[in-house]
Amino acid sequence: MKKLTAEFIGTLWLVLGGCGSAVLAAAYPELGIGFAGVALAFGLTVVTMAYAIGHISGCHLNPAVSIGLWAGGRFDKKELIPYIIAQVLGGIAGAGILYLIATGKAGFEIGGFAANGYGEHSPGGYSMLAALITEVVMTFMFLIIILGATHSKAPKYLAGLAIGLGLTLIHLISIPVTNTSVNPARSTSQAIFVGDWAMDQLWLFWVAPIFGAILAGLVYRFISPETEK
Repeated sequence: MKKLTAEFIGTLWLVLGGCGSAVLAAAYPELGIGFAGVALAFGLTVVTMAYAIGHISGCHLNPAVSIGLWAGGRFDKKELIPYIIAQVLGGIAGAGILYLIATGKAGFEIGGFAANGYGEHSPGGYSMLAALITEVVMTFMFLIIILGATHSKAPKYLAGLAIGLGLTLIHLISIPVTNTSVNPARSTSQAIFVGDWAMDQLWLFWVAPIFGAILAGLVYRFISPETEK
């Protein structure tokens, strides 16, 4: 339960910090943080949680990460479902807090609420195929970074920084395409509040990240197997 509580809190923070920056601060007149600010916000949530709860749960904060680590031989299969449930619930809680804050402003309209989408719901109008490729490749690279940074031969204590910066870069690349998911829990939390099109398109933001994560786990297990337990 300590591990699951940590994953719940960490995913709550990721959604509140990352999606919160997009909803509350990205388009603020003249002072908005823009895409770069949102990308950095997501990276900072991972960096801060890596050092806050990494020693408790491993700081996955993402069903695709848990599945990718399992595929890479770094995570016990019996813990997968409990971790994923805790992450999704944490994400929903974070989105709920964000909704309560955002609706405190007169005239607030939920709009996209930082949800992920493709086609007409892509920030840049990118197709479903472009979104699918983006999410698979970005999640693949995210897991390669995670698996490498947490390898027994990697420099100690720097994993959180490398992973957080990796997520920042991923957002800088892919926000215009899908609003960046690489995380089914993050996508689910926002889609629940938006409903309608966001729920209809949610399948892609589960399928693509999980596929990319499994592929990365298998590839990294081949190129640099972990020998230390």
